[in-house]
Amino acid sequence: MEVIPAVDLKNGQVVRLTRGDPSLSKFYSSLGSPLSVAKMWMDEGAKTIHIVDLDAALGLGSNLTIIERMVKTLDVDFQVGGGIRSFQMAQTLIDIGVKRIILGTMAFRDEEILIKLLENYDEKKIVVSLDHYGREVMVKGWRISSKIDIHDAITNFIDLGVRTFLVTSIKRDGTLTRPDFKILAEMLEIKEAKVIAAGGISKLEHLSKLRGMGVYGIVVGKALYEDRFTLKDAIHIVEEEGG
Repeated sequence: MEVIPAVDLKNGQVVRLTRGDPSLSKFYSSLGSPLSVAKMWMDEGAKTIHIVDLDAALGLGSNLTIIERMVKTLDVDFQVGGGIRSFQMAQTLIDIGVKRIILGTMAFRDEEILIKLLENYDEKKIVVSLDHYGREVMVKGWRISSKIDIHDAITNFIDLGVRTFLVTSIKRDGTLTRPDFKILAEMLEIKEAKVIAAGGISKLEHLSKLRGMGVYGIVVGKALYEDRFTLKDAIHIVEEEGG
């Protein structure tokens, strides 16, 4: 199991939201530029860094130049999501060296593009984001309901050839409470799915439990930025337990 630190971008700065609400943004400019923050996580042992372009997700702009600089400067893998709503944008990110692209709205809106990406690239490069509020999957920057149950969504995408999913509890994201273990356990019953868990992680004990449940990876954001635990400690506890 991999511990993946998050670097969310808004207005060219590192930020964390609460429940995906832009009005509840907290900027971490004191830590330096996005490149500096990504390098900090790399130096602490991250093998992959999770980037979300919030401006692109919300239709307010793009941080692509910053993302490209990070990918080409640092010797670490990146998975990138937020506002990838065309084949061309997905292709651009893969071409600059992004390891995995995370698709949300587009995966639900345009099945043909998703299939084309799966045909053109290794399925390991394609992650579908299942951002859920209760059981409903939300799209367009977590603002609109897809009206699709998360279990139905994951089985439908598996039928198309998707194997890796980022499962995020919107209710818990950025709250430093606890993950939605119930939904995650249900998703992990689907043997074909590799589940990357996100949302609500606030203790090292949560990492231990998620590892024991069999998640493929864990995205950690606010817990790291608010010093609930260090990335080194998180990686150590996973490796110590045989992750």
